[in-house]
Amino acid sequence: MSVRVRRVYDDPEPADGLRVLVDRLWPRGVSKDVAHVDEWPKGLTPSAELRRWYHAGEGSYEEFAGRYEEELAAPGAAELLDGLRESARKGSVTLLTSAKDPEHSHAAVLARLVREG
Repeated sequence: MSVRVRRVYDDPEPADGLRVLVDRLWPRGVSKDVAHVDEWPKGLTPSAELRRWYHAGEGSYEEFAGRYEEELAAPGAAELLDGLRESARKGSVTLLTSAKDPEHSHAAVLARLVREG
């Protein structure tokens, strides 16, 4: 299973496979043609409240990850997560984010959950 996280601002690569935008908002300064996004499941993104809490610096990354995992356990998000896992079983999946530090973002949590699933 190949799942990786990349910034949406990076140029697409042939090894990307299915390109999935995992941010709730479309990234600034990137046209849809340039981004080459195949899917945009907004139901997999952290809630606005959780994003605001984390970006305000009120908690650790570990606490954020735990709260995000709880959100992903909700029925709608869990179904989308299962679909993403199924896509990853069939081929390469690249999770795209505009986060400046993708390894400490929701995309990294999501990638781990897809791999573990």
